[in-house]
Amino acid sequence: MENHQFLFNFISEYTGDILAGVLIAIIPLALLLVYALVAIYGELKIASFIQLKLGPMRTGKWGLLQPVAEVFKLLQKEDITPDGADKPLFNLAPFIIFLGCYAALSVLPLSSHFAPSGLNIGLFFIIAISSLAVLGIVMGGWASNNKYSLIGAMRSVSQIISYEIPAAMCILGVASMAHSLDMNVISAQQQGGFWNWYVLGGPAGISKIWLIPFTVVMFIVYFVTSLAETNRTPFDVPEGESELVAGYHTEYSGMKFAFFYLAEYGNMFVVSAIMTVIFFGGWSSPFGDFLNSPIWQIFWFIAKSMFFVGLQIWLRWTLPRTRVDQLMYLCWKILLPLSMVCFLAMALGGMLY
Repeated sequence: MENHQFLFNFISEYTGDILAGVLIAIIPLALLLVYALVAIYGELKIASFIQLKLGPMRTGKWGLLQPVAEVFKLLQKEDITPDGADKPLFNLAPFIIFLGCYAALSVLPLSSHFAPSGLNIGLFFIIAISSLAVLGIVMGGWASNNKYSLIGAMRSVSQIISYEIPAAMCILGVASMAHSLDMNVISAQQQGGFWNWYVLGGPAGISKIWLIPFTVVMFIVYFVTSLAETNRTPFDVPEGESELVAGYHTEYSGMKFAFFYLAEYGNMFVVSAIMTVIFFGGWSSPFGDFLNSPIWQIFWFIAKSMFFVGLQIWLRWTLPRTRVDQLMYLCWKILLPLSMVCFLAMALGGMLY
């Protein structure tokens, strides 16, 4: 029995195959909604802490119900479509962006016994499906019939597509060392302790010490590109609220506006989960076989991913926005050459071990 079919077979014993498939499809959506509420609350509180403020305190104990209040507020907002907009594309854009994020969640291995789809080309699938976010942003910006939205969409095209290249090099570098695109397999290879993680050269021990500088640099490159791909500060140029009103989603309101931000928070988790899988052991315990049961594996996977989500939130409220020319310079003249050199070294390591 394949590991990723474990939960499906367990549920189907009591509900039947069709209902089990529906439940398995709903689980990532439920996890995304819960995560979004936690991330929104974390964003509010971390931002307030950095700015020496309390943040929301009135909605529930310590403001814990503030994210729920935000959702109910957006549900009550009027859904407006501008008269000059291309209505079909305008209304479809937020859902296209959300679809890309939701589809990416389906291949994330939460533990050795649960990856919702269990694709053996999971990394390739995520690289491919991430292009939907660009498509949705361009559709929304162009269909809005708003110059600010169009400029934000064009900035997004130049930024996200450019930064996808070094990001893909980082992913392929680890895949060449692991000889696999299966995220569950890559996580399993890093079991045995944090010294087996690919950020520290991988599971071959002392023989891979020479690879550590390349893998550490590759992790840093991927982390920077992940900020750009999720439009987070200092790379939130497509939104640029101090320059473009709100960028590509200026004309959106109500739940369509909420879908843009749900997708943004979802993509933050996706890129953090990819970092966790390819560099930090995925679901494996940092202490070897200690605390490495399937339930603990889910805890480790979520904890590692949420650490990087918190780091992205921290940086948003710490760093200023870059200029467009600085953003392009960083990608094409610094990150891309670094990622290519590190990729060649990691590919050589994959050939030798």
